[in-house]
Amino acid sequence: MRILSTGMKWEDLEIAKEASGQPEIHHTNLFKAFQGWVNAGCFDKIFEESVMRLSRNNLLDYSVIHGDGTSHAAKKGGDTIGFNGHKKIKGDKVVALCDRNVNVIAPFVEAPGNRNETKLLIPGLEQLKTIFDKMGLSLEGTVMSFDGVYNSKTNRKAIFNRKMIPNINLRQCDLKRGGRPQIFDQEIYKERFRTIERLFAWEDKFKRVLIRFERISSHFYAFKNLAYTLINLRHFMNP
Repeated sequence: MRILSTGMKWEDLEIAKEASGQPEIHHTNLFKAFQGWVNAGCFDKIFEESVMRLSRNNLLDYSVIHGDGTSHAAKKGGDTIGFNGHKKIKGDKVVALCDRNVNVIAPFVEAPGNRNETKLLIPGLEQLKTIFDKMGLSLEGTVMSFDGVYNSKTNRKAIFNRKMIPNINLRQCDLKRGGRPQIFDQEIYKERFRTIERLFAWEDKFKRVLIRFERISSHFYAFKNLAYTLINLRHFMNP
């Protein structure tokens, strides 16, 4: 938690001293414990349980689900890395889905920075369906709101096939294209600036996930899962 919030190095952690003046535990042992939790999938389960708890307390509003991607510069390289020509950074990207109450409701989809976000929507829908099946909830009639970069025939068909309603921003090429008019509600789309954009702003307060310093992607994504878990659990914190 300390590393997530401040972004400090493992060796800079404040560790209590024994009577002899030696640290109670070495920072490498703390890192090994963290690594063990990552390999065991603990952070995935922690995030999933936060969504389950929101559901049990009727704090989810999934009548509209907003999704978007965010990119991270990888300062030390590592796996799952690619060059993002649009943002001129070398790193990775993550696509997250949140409800109208700014709760992250599905495990995010990660990819190298050079991957087109259009192709990341369908894996995100699969993860969304998996967690809703575990909660015993139906996504039928849910509006899926996305930016224009996700607008494709394949993505819209995937949303329709899952009995959901796509609300994807129309690009100039979509407006000029003939055929059946595409469904798009501007008022619903405006919500993304107080939902998904607010989510990414809250996420940026966790310094460890603002810029990626982990060479191993699973370590970085574990910190992101923990950040999203804390955002979801804000409803249960004492004022």
